[in-house]
Amino acid sequence: MALAGLAMGCIDTVANMQLVRIYQKDSAVFLQVLHFFVGFGALLSPLIADPFLSEANCLPTNRTANATSGGHLLHASSVLAHHHTGAQPWSNQTLTPQDGAGARVSYAFWIMALINLPVPMAVLCLLSKERLLTCCPQRRPLLLSADELTLETQPPEKEDTSSLPPKFHPGHEDLFRCCQRKNFKGVPSSFFAIHITAALVLFMTDGLTGAYSAFVYSYAVEKPLSVGHKVAGYLPSLFWGFITLGRLISIPISSRVKPATMVFVNVVGVVVTFLVLLVFSYNVVFLFVGTASLGLFLSSTFPSMLAYTEDILQYKGCATTVLVTGAGVGEMALQMLVGSIFQARGSYSFLVCGVIFGGLAFTFYILLLFFHRMHPGLSSVPTQDKALGMESLECYQR
Repeated sequence: MALAGLAMGCIDTVANMQLVRIYQKDSAVFLQVLHFFVGFGALLSPLIADPFLSEANCLPTNRTANATSGGHLLHASSVLAHHHTGAQPWSNQTLTPQDGAGARVSYAFWIMALINLPVPMAVLCLLSKERLLTCCPQRRPLLLSADELTLETQPPEKEDTSSLPPKFHPGHEDLFRCCQRKNFKGVPSSFFAIHITAALVLFMTDGLTGAYSAFVYSYAVEKPLSVGHKVAGYLPSLFWGFITLGRLISIPISSRVKPATMVFVNVVGVVVTFLVLLVFSYNVVFLFVGTASLGLFLSSTFPSMLAYTEDILQYKGCATTVLVTGAGVGEMALQMLVGSIFQARGSYSFLVCGVIFGGLAFTFYILLLFFHRMHPGLSSVPTQDKALGMESLECYQR
């Protein structure tokens, strides 16, 4: 699981970074598409695994235990909610697989592996086509054919083109070139402030996403709502379903609305939704409506914030690493924090935590807007970009 998490983290970071570096001003739409499929996969994979799972997979050796409280414990233990009184008789029980349950569960893993198999094959084909595989000899030009090369402007005589390395697409250059220490010399303080505040916004919003999906079931079955276990089980699916729907809706919206506006609407919507849930904490209908609303508002926050931050920093791709890291740490840390508070203070603290973290996300976003106004923007252009601009001007004059 550690190796899988490491690989997924690398894929998440590099995929977002490459989309930003390749498409730049148009990256907002592509980021929304990418994260729609992330949500779609999160919604689809439990449906694939569900036929191979059942509540009878693991049963206690002592058959007198109550099955309902046992199923509750199995779910609650996964979200650090061992405080349920109905689960206490199970505390010293031994859970053992029944009727070949382990073999049935393995089918789900095999199916998911086969679904993912075309992805590395497609990546290898792309690497081969782009001549990026060191094991393959380069027998043909990388980008242009011989006929197309004759139509290009001839380089100056002082340049020996035979000794030049092949020119790759801008997205294929060193991904972490911007993280070198020499590139931080002379940068304004607002450069670092933008990275920090944007990462803190995603720390809160992605942390809320993970914490809400993990604990909304436990909150619903507790007093004062006391929702049935089967009905409460629909809440996480409803939440992720509306996250997927929100990301699908955000694809056309992102081509017309600025990312900064989308982030502002999302953050305000999260705070308002948690406040409404807090006021109507005794109403089950508002819990379902609020869950769907939170899914919609949280759905496009990450890609919109990523596009907005990279737009401020001229699409260098460095902010992507910081933002993905901040979001991942928040998703891990806030789940632990909310779980501890939930266990110590009861179910009502779940919504209070949501209001507090949502308010902090809004505060950090206002600070990000402030630092954006302070940032010099295009006033400082890298030396390499200036040189490329002068070359283009000389070619045009010739």
